[in-house]
Amino acid sequence: MTIFLVRFVEILTTVLTYAIFFRAILSWFPIPADNPIVQLVHQMTEPVLAPLRRVIPRVGMIDITPLVALLLLQVVGEMIIRVL
Repeated sequence: MTIFLVRFVEILTTVLTYAIFFRAILSWFPIPADNPIVQLVHQMTEPVLAPLRRVIPRVGMIDITPLVALLLLQVVGEMIIRVL
């Protein structure tokens, strides 16, 4: 059971990491918001990014929330794996 939970946390953090990174890259291009891929990525990442956006201010015109989310995902993921 513990191995299953560790693997689940590893997969979840990896998928979220890639999704957040992909969302940051997508923001550089003029892709319509109604694009199915954009909608999927936003649905996956918004539960992680929205709470952070309420706490972390923008730095000029740059939203550093994805960077903070990536760092937090790695730290929290590793902490959970160590506890399990």
